[in-house]
Amino acid sequence: MALLEVNHLEVYYGVICALKGISFEVQEGEIVTLIGANGAGKTTTMQSVVGLIPNRGGSISFNGHDITKTPCHKIVKLGMTQVPEGRRIFQELSVYENLLMGSFINKDKSSFKNDLEAIYTRFPRLAERRNQIAGTLSGGEQQMLAMGRAIMSHPKLLMLDEPSMGLSPLLVDQVFEIIKDINRDGTTILLVEQNAGKSLAISDRAYVLENGSIVLSGTGKELAASEMVQKAYLGG
Repeated sequence: MALLEVNHLEVYYGVICALKGISFEVQEGEIVTLIGANGAGKTTTMQSVVGLIPNRGGSISFNGHDITKTPCHKIVKLGMTQVPEGRRIFQELSVYENLLMGSFINKDKSSFKNDLEAIYTRFPRLAERRNQIAGTLSGGEQQMLAMGRAIMSHPKLLMLDEPSMGLSPLLVDQVFEIIKDINRDGTTILLVEQNAGKSLAISDRAYVLENGSIVLSGTGKELAASEMVQKAYLGG
């Protein structure tokens, strides 16, 4: 049984069909990437999976639970956390307060201190700026904070929407190394990325979305070697 199973998912915006019955799965321990151009349906897919956008057809199963019509806050409690496009940190709160909010659903409050120290170890820059107002951080620091806040909830599945957007090449490399480290520590990853080269290089499997449909799937290496993917997304 896959950790996440999406079957024949349909999403509409008014009369416009944004997702046309797509199906994909994420096995426990994998990094799986959805790639595609702007408007292909990547973010819509992610937001529908976490319950932010209602679906009109199909089903979604997570860790053995049917979550097709489950509210977003209950999905988070099941162990699925999203880092949205644009980071969406709490701008007026401090770094520490943002991380505190990430641990809100944890029942074991005694683990908070250890969880916090683990985040500061993984992201030393956040430790240096723990009392700084989050809105004054750089773009790269805000991305680290968004990822750290998500990890504080101990997700089984971490969903990352365009984590490299707007970052310098050096910071992009750092973000992808962090994603690999998080996965090595046991967290399953679903990644939405326009940087196809970087994302395919770290992915176990990947899917290509075009106009709300999945047109190609395979291992990260297979898609990176695909002539279609190279021409459309890798500049080949």
